Amino acid sequence: MKNSPKDFKKSFAKSFVETKMLTWSDAIQHCEKIGNGYVIATIINTQGSTPRDGGSKIVIDSTHTYDTIGGGQLEFLIVQQARELITKNQACQILKPFPLAAEAAQCCGGNVTVMFECFAASDWQIALFGAGHVCQALMTILGGLPCKVRVIDNRTELFTYPIPSNCAYEYHINPVDAVAILPANSWAIIFTHDHSLDFNLCSEFLATNQYRYLGLIGSETKALRFRKRLALAGFDEHLIAEMHSPIGLPDVKGKFPMEVAVSIAAQLQSLHYAEAKPKANSTSWREIKTILQSSKKVSVVETIAQEVQIEEVVQKV
Repeated sequence: MKNSPKDFKKSFAKSFVETKMLTWSDAIQHCEKIGNGYVIATIINTQGSTPRDGGSKIVIDSTHTYDTIGGGQLEFLIVQQARELITKNQACQILKPFPLAAEAAQCCGGNVTVMFECFAASDWQIALFGAGHVCQALMTILGGLPCKVRVIDNRTELFTYPIPSNCAYEYHINPVDAVAILPANSWAIIFTHDHSLDFNLCSEFLATNQYRYLGLIGSETKALRFRKRLALAGFDEHLIAEMHSPIGLPDVKGKFPMEVAVSIAAQLQSLHYAEAKPKANSTSWREIKTILQSSKKVSVVETIAQEVQIEEVVQKV
């Protein structure tokens, strides 16, 4: 069941207004929940006349800015720099001076030093096939993790439950069709109400071989039966062996939906965080000291230049 274009426009407009009204601190939580890459830009040093004082912050993502550090050309340059960092999608911290007269063409003539803290977008995309009890329990856990979750089902009556902000429902008449439109290297979990649908989903995933993780709920008997059927269907035995079934960590016991969800979430986290994460680039204290000293020198030179110009004007008068 899809929303009409009119409904979509209303929803988008409401979302746009809500996000624009967020403060920088609220925006950080918003970007973290939905997995967006973002930059916190902070004015950490000022000399002379400046639009905002030290400590002022603005948060920037790929489409929005939250709060302000004074507007004008300075803010434009900061947003531009931030989006260049977001495009690289690598965590980093850098320090950059902005002489307002020389670089930002602002008549106040002061000087600011800005720290950019870039947080990469989440590449942890999880697709849950089946919106039943275990899925609902699992979403409550995934809602607090840095991932994006889509819940795919053909039963719209299950889409009435409230879900975390990083999760979204997707209706498909045939959930198998959704496999082709998932992002590459998605993490897929299959726990539908229909064993034949489970098998068709497993077959489709093995055929595309574009996933990072494939998990299937069920008993050891179900897992063994599915592996045999997939082998008979001609799928590579190594691919079949990589499928996680029964899903979850075996040491985490229990059959209640939340107990199963805890087991699944623990397995997902153990595999996700086992992957090597690139270390964030940062500015050393020696570089910070040099930048701050050079910023101060630039400010002094600009102040002297302005005083000379004023004196010349006075002499002419």
